[in-house]
Amino acid sequence: MIETEAHGRAPGTYPVSVVDIGSNSVRLVIYEALNRSPSVLFNEKVLCGLGKGLASGNRMDEEAISRAIDALRRFRALSDQARAMEIHVLATAAAREAENGASFIEAAEEAIGCEIRVLTGVEEARFSALGIISGFHNPDGIAGDLGGGSLELVDVRGRDYSGGITLPLGGLRLSELSGGSITKARTIARTHLRKAELLKGGVGRTFYSVGGTWRNIAKLHMEMSGYPLHMMQAYEIPLDEALEFLAKVARMKPNRDEELKKISRNRRALLPFGAVALQELMEIMKPQKLSFSALGVREGYLYSLLPEEDAVQDSLLAASNVLANLRARSPRHARELAEWTGKMFEVFGIEETEDDARYRQAACLLADISWRAHPDYRGLQALNIIAHSTLSGISHAGRAYIALANYYRFEGLNDDGSSRSLATIATPRYVEFAKLLGGMLRVIYLCSASMDGVVPRLKFERAEPGDENAEIYFTLPRDMANFLGERVEGRLNQLSKLTGKKLAIRLG
Repeated sequence: MIETEAHGRAPGTYPVSVVDIGSNSVRLVIYEALNRSPSVLFNEKVLCGLGKGLASGNRMDEEAISRAIDALRRFRALSDQARAMEIHVLATAAAREAENGASFIEAAEEAIGCEIRVLTGVEEARFSALGIISGFHNPDGIAGDLGGGSLELVDVRGRDYSGGITLPLGGLRLSELSGGSITKARTIARTHLRKAELLKGGVGRTFYSVGGTWRNIAKLHMEMSGYPLHMMQAYEIPLDEALEFLAKVARMKPNRDEELKKISRNRRALLPFGAVALQELMEIMKPQKLSFSALGVREGYLYSLLPEEDAVQDSLLAASNVLANLRARSPRHARELAEWTGKMFEVFGIEETEDDARYRQAACLLADISWRAHPDYRGLQALNIIAHSTLSGISHAGRAYIALANYYRFEGLNDDGSSRSLATIATPRYVEFAKLLGGMLRVIYLCSASMDGVVPRLKFERAEPGDENAEIYFTLPRDMANFLGERVEGRLNQLSKLTGKKLAIRLG
């Protein structure tokens, strides 16, 4: 194991490289470690187009092969430079289907210096499913991974998956099979998708969309709708809105429509074909909503390597714990808050769902990650880190809840220009929760000095019926009387105004 001098990295771990040889791109991702929520150290792709020409000649283009081999030599050098202790190389549709696939793999293995695993269609579907399982909390729906050469579909329920199939509907292949005609592409996609019995089990559930072309469709939707949080993971669009938007994208001309200029030049040509495939799929499946995933085959493959005790961990809480360990003044204090606030929410009459509780715990674990910033900017830094982090296992509303709670904890319990756009994503219920949690943290940090040991001794308690002094007491042990002061009383008054409940301090 190679240790690093960097204290901002998870201790006792080593980097892991995954190279994905796809029909459209060849990509290297170097992860910080093999764990439940791996962070990316380095990410690079080369759009080689190995699948170009497969539909007509069943052979990979020699120029594309040459570019891929050059990329693999570079990726090996980068992996070694990053001190990666493991390199996993996966190849998908183009390599497994082309007549010259075997000779390409032989040359590719020599270039990168390790064995390459050529995935079957079923294996590709399986790892796509595991990518969804690794990135969503209790997912329920159909996962679809659109590559350049194929589309993999699999049913996902919690940590279980079934019925993995592969269809020849990748963006490159669909474009070539149709001769560049969107009308013909729609007919081809519809013909294959109608035979996919798997989709009939997706009515009213979620369709989880994986793949670069579909992610760029989500990016385009964010841009055109003015969505304030450009975060791909778990970005959702309701069925009717998705169908209308996909029909619009399918009609777009890459060289004419201004909107497509927001998408990288290399992706524009395939976007209408990806839109057609997705539109036809959703017309047949009729899910409740479309949800985009930033995690796919690579992350699913890594997830498959985890020991069971790590695989069953909550990815959101696992990542939040890591950040607390790396950035909080006292990680133990953060964990005390995560447990304590759950009990205190009950005192204020809040009934939490499972996800509500997970988000509150994560907010507490992340409550001190911005302490090194200037005091005037701690709230803004916390909001930006959380809102724009690679956290998974979380909805956009939940992400906004966690970010806002920590913003309010530093900046006060009113919305301003920094918090207002996120508040529209969080929903009124989560804004209420975020302000309550932020208000509690504003009180408690004045007594704990951001260190562990004190929080379990403090509590909010409902007053006895008929008590005219308060509805809820903030109770401290008598030996903590010196912790009281004007600032604590002022913060408690803020919380009282927020909740509409009469609060008072007493010594236990």
